[in-house]
Amino acid sequence: MASIGIDIGQAKTLLEDEQVVGIPTETVYGLAGNALSEHAILKIFEVKNRPKFDPLIAHTNSIRKANILFKTIPQKATQLAEAFWPGPLTLLLNKKEVVPDLLTSGHSRVAIRIPNHPLTLELLSQLNFPLAAPSANPFGYVSPTSARHVDDQLGEKVPYILDGGESLVGVESTIVGFEKMKPIVYRLGGITLEALEHVVGPLEIAVNASSNPSAPGMMKSHYSPGKKLIIGDIAHLLSAHNSTTTGIISFSKGFDVPLENSFILSPRRNLNEAARNIFKALRKMDAPHIKVILAEYLPEKGLGRAINDRLKRASI
Repeated sequence: MASIGIDIGQAKTLLEDEQVVGIPTETVYGLAGNALSEHAILKIFEVKNRPKFDPLIAHTNSIRKANILFKTIPQKATQLAEAFWPGPLTLLLNKKEVVPDLLTSGHSRVAIRIPNHPLTLELLSQLNFPLAAPSANPFGYVSPTSARHVDDQLGEKVPYILDGGESLVGVESTIVGFEKMKPIVYRLGGITLEALEHVVGPLEIAVNASSNPSAPGMMKSHYSPGKKLIIGDIAHLLSAHNSTTTGIISFSKGFDVPLENSFILSPRRNLNEAARNIFKALRKMDAPHIKVILAEYLPEKGLGRAINDRLKRASI
């Protein structure tokens, strides 16, 4: 298994040697490598078994250092960066030639964000290159929110994992691009639509399930625990399933199933708490005795939209 710790120097040395490292962020844990090195990027794709047509996000620790990656930045992108960086926001911007086509899967735009985690920000400040860092899990599986999750899934393929505790947001970053200077949301995530609109006004939503994504996190089938997931009225669905082999993921209400078969995302009906727990819930329901998972959509507001998006993709 991987070595786990808080040694930024060890992580830095490995990354400078074009190796991959597990890193914490406030959203989920990432599998990091030099974003300007094709060798390191290929290593990420190889370790994750990720298709090369699915682009990656470049992470850095300042807007100044991000300047090496993009040609121009629309005014509204600057406003969003100033409001939400560091944080769970990714911006899609026209890339410079220094950015490998492999990072962007041949697209003309590069995805960039500044993560909000002290360990990773310190690591990034000591590197002279940005980090590509998709979620540190096998492609298509549930995203990791702790160092132990990364070790359980990829430990034999990753030499070191920086342990930054549990992720505080729990779902991936919101991705915003621009068409004719107009902001467009390509992935729902840790920054809510309401928060974005407060800064830049009305947004266009283009969150499509795709087999040829133009931005990270747009794959049709994703975040899957490997069990059949059915979304709907849990009480109604449960009547047709064996409670001893059925897992339940509910927002705030409990159901008559064994305790180990149930995960309540937030008894207080708090969407932020539910977001922190959604991937943990999907992992719990991947237990060997669970044959099918029943879940329900959350209120379609705030982080509920991002949670519903993850549930929908996990059910395909």
